[in-house]
Amino acid sequence: MLKQLSRTALLSLALALAACASLGEKTDETKNWSADKLYAEAADELKSGNYEKSIKYFEKLESRYPFGAYAQQAQMQIAYAYYKQNEQAQCLAAIERFIRLHPNHPNVDYMYYLRGLANFKDKKGLLDFISEQDPTERDPKSVRAAFDAFKQLIDRYPNSQYVPDARDRLNYLLDAMAQYEVHVANYYYRRGAYVAAVNRAQNVVRDYPGSESAKSALRIQVLSYEAMGMKELRDDAERVYQLNFSEADAGSASSTKKPWWRVW
Repeated sequence: MLKQLSRTALLSLALALAACASLGEKTDETKNWSADKLYAEAADELKSGNYEKSIKYFEKLESRYPFGAYAQQAQMQIAYAYYKQNEQAQCLAAIERFIRLHPNHPNVDYMYYLRGLANFKDKKGLLDFISEQDPTERDPKSVRAAFDAFKQLIDRYPNSQYVPDARDRLNYLLDAMAQYEVHVANYYYRRGAYVAAVNRAQNVVRDYPGSESAKSALRIQVLSYEAMGMKELRDDAERVYQLNFSEADAGSASSTKKPWWRVW
């Protein structure tokens, strides 16, 4: 009797599982779609802003037709859909996967460009200096990653259609990184950490010579040396300023009763 009941239970369970599987197959509307249709539907969802559904379709396409004409394009579209969805980690993972699998793909330059864009989107976390968060607490990692990605694109694919925009963004990021260093140096100066302020300012002068940020960094150096009583180093920093920036600026400042660098 017990054996008969056990067999009945097992049979019922098997039938239930089969029914569930059958139901699952019926609910998959893409089951009998061709590669062409699956790609077209995924592209339409992407264009309509239905990124999650688009990614789902592209993943099905890649899984069912891994060696078809659309597989590599699907991988690229998945990365782009994650980018549009503001899913930075997934986007970057998809990009790295594509570059690793298809380093010689004719459109791999786009993946390098998209990698820069994905990191570039995070720039506001670094550049929003007016927020309540102190600038020294922010991590410039994403900005540097974006810079490296755009630079790699320019170095590897100088004739790419994405290079002009990448150059513009590269210049912006250079200025952003320089500004960040100046804000950190000023942060240290305002808190009396003059040695740290000088060191951070020196980085700006060395890495971004001739920029407005370098000009500000030299002022911080002069003020910090003055605060520490290091008059010779202060004078050296002032001479560097006068050599690298306009004589008019230095002249107008010298006509006042106080040194030009006493502006803060």
